[in-house]
Amino acid sequence: MGQAFDELVVESEAILTVNAGSSSLRLDLVQGGCVLDGAHAERAVDPRSAGEELAAFLGGHFDRDIRAVAHRVVHGGEVVRAPAVADDETAAALRGLTSLAPLHLPPALALLDAAREQLPAVPHVLCPDTAFHAGLPDRAAVYALPREWRERHGLRRYGFHGLSYAWAADRVAELLGRPLAELELVLAHLGGGCSVCAVSGGRSLDTSMGFTPLDGLPMSKRSGSVDPGMLMWLLSEGHLSVAELSEGLERRSGLLGLSGGRSGDTRELVAAERDGDEAAALALRVFAHRVSREIAAAATSLERVDALVFTGEIGWNQPEVREAVCRRLGLLGVEPPALGNRHDDGPVSAPGAAVPVLVVQVREELQLARECLRILAEEEA
Repeated sequence: MGQAFDELVVESEAILTVNAGSSSLRLDLVQGGCVLDGAHAERAVDPRSAGEELAAFLGGHFDRDIRAVAHRVVHGGEVVRAPAVADDETAAALRGLTSLAPLHLPPALALLDAAREQLPAVPHVLCPDTAFHAGLPDRAAVYALPREWRERHGLRRYGFHGLSYAWAADRVAELLGRPLAELELVLAHLGGGCSVCAVSGGRSLDTSMGFTPLDGLPMSKRSGSVDPGMLMWLLSEGHLSVAELSEGLERRSGLLGLSGGRSGDTRELVAAERDGDEAAALALRVFAHRVSREIAAAATSLERVDALVFTGEIGWNQPEVREAVCRRLGLLGVEPPALGNRHDDGPVSAPGAAVPVLVVQVREELQLARECLRILAEEEA
């Protein structure tokens, strides 16, 4: 799994990891590759109360040595292309990107400000999700747009969920007992946000998200890709304002919109489908169709598919969705999983499957700690 934690960690010190998602907050103390304590909330973070939430968690841990703080930054843009120690200039530059990830960056930056104020004596390391995809080949990264637009505005595919993919790819190599450098993988991160990634030798070759985390698959409440001509029509004909369009695409679409406002949670939709709810059934059908289509598309970037990997809350914990997706992938040699949920990482496909299907639990907090420790080691070298 890359460089082992015990090669990097000073055992008496912990890394605080700060992870603000679109609909969640995770604060974890990581030491020696283990989570000592954590505070997890399944709700969006109000930037105005970020400092109070952080202070409440730290209040119980001021007796513990904290070596550094690792911050998940969903969109680093051209500002932070790789993990880096935060400073005032970088933090200010990241604020200029908030419109590219409006659900993620404002709370993350509020937490960064609060953490730097409350823990001023330790380094704060920015770990962008986009870093994993920074080396995307041009064929996958470049949009078919006028060159002057691309150069003037930095329009390109950035890709997201990089921390999740980096952890999952290393974990799969360990589970399969093969070097990551030899593996061709398709990974699907399915949760509040959803994307698919083709990984060859540990390197991202293609991914379904693009310039912003709104692109690609339908998500819990986000639309994913839709016809840009339809959006222009809605705006130019006066049917929606820019604010209405943004709010609808970011907060009222995806599984929530497909189910007629019932829920963006696949657990609730699976139960509703069993009770005969047609809107819930439609939401799940559309979702499985789009996920399988993106997986098949990602596979075209690889020489072969050594494994299909599901991660994210849905990918890890929703066997009905995994089965529906895999049933559409027979052309790739993927068979429906033979097992339901597991209590640990590993295969859910039958032994000897032509294309193993594995599940890996999201451990972004551990990946954050790993990347933070690497940067500290480089700084100290």
